[in-house]
Amino acid sequence: MTAVKSSDVDRVIANPAPAYSIFLVFGPDTGLVRERVDALMRASVDDPCDPFALARIEGDELTANPARLVEEVHTVPLFGSRRAVLVKAGSRNIGPAVEAVVNAPSPECRVIIEAGNLTKSSPLRGLCEKAKVAAALPCYPDNERALASLIDEEMRANNLTIGPDARGELIALLGADRQASRNEIRKLVLYAQGQKTIGLDDVIAVVADASQIALDGLVDAVFAGKAAEADNEFGKARASGSSPAAIVSAAIRQVANLHKMKLAIEGGDSIEFALRRAAPPVHFSRERAVSEALRAWTPARLVRAMEQLSEASLDMRRNSPLAESIAQRMLLSLARNARKAA
Repeated sequence: MTAVKSSDVDRVIANPAPAYSIFLVFGPDTGLVRERVDALMRASVDDPCDPFALARIEGDELTANPARLVEEVHTVPLFGSRRAVLVKAGSRNIGPAVEAVVNAPSPECRVIIEAGNLTKSSPLRGLCEKAKVAAALPCYPDNERALASLIDEEMRANNLTIGPDARGELIALLGADRQASRNEIRKLVLYAQGQKTIGLDDVIAVVADASQIALDGLVDAVFAGKAAEADNEFGKARASGSSPAAIVSAAIRQVANLHKMKLAIEGGDSIEFALRRAAPPVHFSRERAVSEALRAWTPARLVRAMEQLSEASLDMRRNSPLAESIAQRMLLSLARNARKAA
């Protein structure tokens, strides 16, 4: 069995075993798939841009002619250099073409298959995981440890350091796609040219999603009872591209979180402990506003606020031309009522 563990994939790519003639690179993180395919190509041929050294085949082409792959693999290099074949798997099953290479591998040519998120029942994945001459390399979204390593790699390459707060915030904003994460880190590095250390303000200015920051500021102002600030933040949220529906959804999520925290406080937790126990934990930059909201609202009033927001959401769907006005009016009403006595 050659189903490689996710934690061992980089080691296998750095030092591919001679026994492996076929590498299947697959998974939901398309950026990581692409990065690892590129690394395998560089390790397999002298010049990936040389068409005589690296043949490229679209996977769907192999369904009509499965023998083409094994024929390509056994083609003698024109100038005696190393060869590889890159196959981009599509929607069709290329298992028969790959199985022909499994049964007749070439020590002179490596097959690299770039695929998407294959389930365990996928014929291609099952074939490569069972074959002794193949290695199946899964590419899943980076965890916190992998992201920290990625950040350190880019920091070292650019002679920079990053503060603990900035690192934590950066990790929280990355992870869905390796290439996107790397691009965001490199954008941050470029922004910080001339500095020795990257701080939290740099991360917020460059990497943090502007629309999400605007929504955080808006819901915090609403439930802390800051009507004027809420009105201003509403305008920012709309300017950053957040739809009225997204804004109200963010408010509903915030009400639910506040309700859970408020019940925990009434059960004996301190506000500080409730903030840390929240899922996800409240970011330190928002603690003051959320603490004010927890002091202002009771569980019963939060339930009523959730009902009002749900009604507003329904009204917005029924009257889409008035959605922005409905959302704004509802949020300002909540902000004005936030300081009322329980």
